Amino acid sequence: MFTGLIDDVGVVTRAQDSAAGRELRIECRYEDLAPGESIAVNGACLTVREHGTKWFTVAAVTTTLGRTTMDDWRTGRRVNLERALRVGDRLGGHFVQGHVDGVATVETVRQHEDALLVDLALPTGLAELMVQHGSVAVDGVSLTVNDLPAPGVLQISLIEYTLRHTTLDDLVAGTQVHVEADMLGKYVQRLLKEQPWSSAR
Repeated sequence: MFTGLIDDVGVVTRAQDSAAGRELRIECRYEDLAPGESIAVNGACLTVREHGTKWFTVAAVTTTLGRTTMDDWRTGRRVNLERALRVGDRLGGHFVQGHVDGVATVETVRQHEDALLVDLALPTGLAELMVQHGSVAVDGVSLTVNDLPAPGVLQISLIEYTLRHTTLDDLVAGTQVHVEADMLGKYVQRLLKEQPWSSAR
């Protein structure tokens, strides 16, 4: 479980295919990682395989590669990192599972007063889980749904602090990002679909 509050921006220093999957070596600021620890990499929960002073490795299996952009990652890519939530930690963001629901594509990026507005074209099935002023995780960052300006489009508003402390400052039209819908919305949707009257229309 995570909160979507990024605590480091790492850099991919190696990306290669191995028997374990797509293996990534990432430089970071962490010095006390443990093998088997969960860490969110651009919002995808992965397991630490090996680690050293300020670096660790993870491997993305076929299922993960099919739901994320990791198969295209190369050396030098910056990634948002968050270690798993501990009991007693402050919940400054929202509950994020690290389960990427889909890949969205940036349509537009524009400055509006003191914020950067980004419109994202969502994959099929995700738009119905978005609620204006609700929560969403984009590349692992906990954000508020600023607007739903068109069918299938999500708008987020990025403040200066977020741009300085995450990789979202790199967004341009055409960039693909990981999106995780709010966990509560997914459970409500599933429960409603299972009701007998939900299909009687």
